[in-house]
Amino acid sequence: MSSSRSLSDASAADVRPPQAPADLWAACVERLAQELPPQQVNTWIRPLQARVTDGGTRVTLAVANRFKLDWVRAQYAGKISAVLQAVAGQPVALELVLTPREVAARPAAGAPAAAALRAVDAAPSRTEALLRPLPEPAAETPQHTHRLNPSLTFSTLVEGSANRMARAAAMHVAASPGQLYNPLFIYGGVGLGKTHLVHAIGNQLLVERPEAKVLYIHAEQFVSDVVKSYQRKTFDAFKQRYHNLDLLLIDDVQFFANKERTQEEFFNAFEALLAKKSHIVMTSDTYPKGLTDIHERLVSRFDSGLTVAIEPPELEMRVAILISKAAAEGTVLPEDVAFFVAKNVRSNVRELEGALRKVLAYARFNQRDISIALAREALKDLLSIQNRQISVENIQKTVADFYKIKVADMYSKKRPANIARPRQIAMYLAKELTQKSLPEIGELFGGRDHTTVLHAVRKIAAERQTHSELNQQLHVLEQTLKG
Repeated sequence: MSSSRSLSDASAADVRPPQAPADLWAACVERLAQELPPQQVNTWIRPLQARVTDGGTRVTLAVANRFKLDWVRAQYAGKISAVLQAVAGQPVALELVLTPREVAARPAAGAPAAAALRAVDAAPSRTEALLRPLPEPAAETPQHTHRLNPSLTFSTLVEGSANRMARAAAMHVAASPGQLYNPLFIYGGVGLGKTHLVHAIGNQLLVERPEAKVLYIHAEQFVSDVVKSYQRKTFDAFKQRYHNLDLLLIDDVQFFANKERTQEEFFNAFEALLAKKSHIVMTSDTYPKGLTDIHERLVSRFDSGLTVAIEPPELEMRVAILISKAAAEGTVLPEDVAFFVAKNVRSNVRELEGALRKVLAYARFNQRDISIALAREALKDLLSIQNRQISVENIQKTVADFYKIKVADMYSKKRPANIARPRQIAMYLAKELTQKSLPEIGELFGGRDHTTVLHAVRKIAAERQTHSELNQQLHVLEQTLKG
């Protein structure tokens, strides 16, 4: 949508008077087609069945199934409401309902869209909550519960080098489940977007195949279900739930550690799903071979498909995330403020979001414009903790302890591999976790030239992308330094 054409400055020719309600939805679709990508309009907007009532002050949209209803409500309801009001020139109440199954299954040939909504005529009064589905017929078999968050999609996931490979693999799985990359194992630290990615896979598959049996679950819930099935002797129900899925998405499989029965049942479910060419996507805080207290045969299954990492987001990606999250809150975040916050919050997306919420709340409470000065005030506690805890000296000591060398070796001119490698890692972490410049870091490492530091930073950053063991070591060091 052009910035020169907003919802609030629609021309008089665009406005449909309240006395012509029949044209209201058509005009709304026409406007949305100018503002949204054609694929979104054709997939989500045009299939909606509309009924305009109360002189054009109420629009009821019928959606084919519950998943699509949740999706339209989360992604498009706000925009549709705004466009309806702009087109009508007056407030318009929007309601989303499920298309009655008996009408949806047997539409009259050539009947207008409104005919499919006769069953909605007996809808409750205006005082009841809007955007609710109609109740299903009592005899209907309950729909499969997928537990997906419809707002976590590929389109709402900011892409960068930190998650590009994982995102590409996830999109492939969503498009062709049961084929390549089965299982898909995604690992990385806390708050880097693993959960967002697995929800996006499930949501995308249900867009293409609404009838697919998809389940998102945390590993702790799987453990709980195993315990209950043993206590109640409901093994058949357990197998019915987990062995007949098209897609299983399971978070944090490291929680299976030391749980013998759980590992046994998950192994059985794993084998059953692979046998019927269903897809399994798992996440963990470490790569498969780094998992402890989990059976070797299960670890080998985890590692038999594709294993990909999600790294901490780089600066440009952190900036993009902040601007995107602020826009979702209806706020324009100045780029310089986004860079300030991104430079000071480096660890993960969750902490970025927390910092952004603090800045936005502080600005609203004090009725001030968002600026670097305001962000500095809002985040003063966070900044003081970081400045106190993470210093180059602390990094040197932590890395030296981790690799069992002397702290003095960080400044020395010694160059054997067992010393040079940890020194390069410490330089890399100093650049990533502090505000020091390359010359300043070089000075703190025995007066080394800034080009030496730059070489170390680039070398470790490149190797981190391809060496899972190094990446895991760096992850441990970063978590240790951040407390």
